[in-house]
Amino acid sequence: MVISTNTSAQNAASLLMQSSNNLSQSLARLSSGSKITSPADDSAGLAVSMKLNAQIARNNGAQNNVSNAISFNQTQDGYLQQVNTALTRMSELSVSAQDVTKTTSDRALYQQEFSTLGAYVNDVATKSFNGVSLFNGATLNVTSDSDGNTFSNLGVNLGAASYTTATGDDISSISGAKSALTDVKNAIDKLASDRANIGSNEETLGYYNNQLSSLNNNLGAANSQITDVDVATESTNYAKQNILVQSGTAMLAQANAMPQTMLKLLQ
Repeated sequence: MVISTNTSAQNAASLLMQSSNNLSQSLARLSSGSKITSPADDSAGLAVSMKLNAQIARNNGAQNNVSNAISFNQTQDGYLQQVNTALTRMSELSVSAQDVTKTTSDRALYQQEFSTLGAYVNDVATKSFNGVSLFNGATLNVTSDSDGNTFSNLGVNLGAASYTTATGDDISSISGAKSALTDVKNAIDKLASDRANIGSNEETLGYYNNQLSSLNNNLGAANSQITDVDVATESTNYAKQNILVQSGTAMLAQANAMPQTMLKLLQ
């Protein structure tokens, strides 16, 4: 029996330190809700989690872009619904102005309303969405995923000849009314095509929006498997480590007391 080296105490102290470290780690996981409280806990898992979080953030950015593009198209269609109403009335006026029982002054009144409606359509052509023109005909490339790929959002041009010719017509004469009717019908056909394109844009962008939402849900679930702590399992581990720390402390005290028995040999 020796005094200078207490192997039992050293072993007990080493095990107690391990249990204390494990208890601290368990406390950190339970308090943070994460299995990875430091890179040393799971270096590979941390690297994967960082990449997943970055992709989720990029997807969120793309989803915001897509949502804004959907709002852009919805705003366009809201204006075009009113333009459709105006053109429909203009076509009606073009037919009414061809009535042989109407006088020149009657047609002048029709022309006044026709011109006002035409001016309204021309004014709509100048409208914008957050500073971006709604009706200049430009195709907008909307970012649709985290890699920067884009969707071509087809534009609408209310300054096209089909519209400007109709809005500039004069129905103050029967011949002018006949010509205006043809032009307005062409404008309505063009408007129908443009609204169909807007509907197609909205539908496709909606698919992209749903796709990004589903992808983010799946990425979040994958990231959760790596980083989120299982509270039930970790609570059990915490209880275990707590008991080991308490028992280790008690055994270390016993191991430190063992050299005291040497004094009896010296008495």
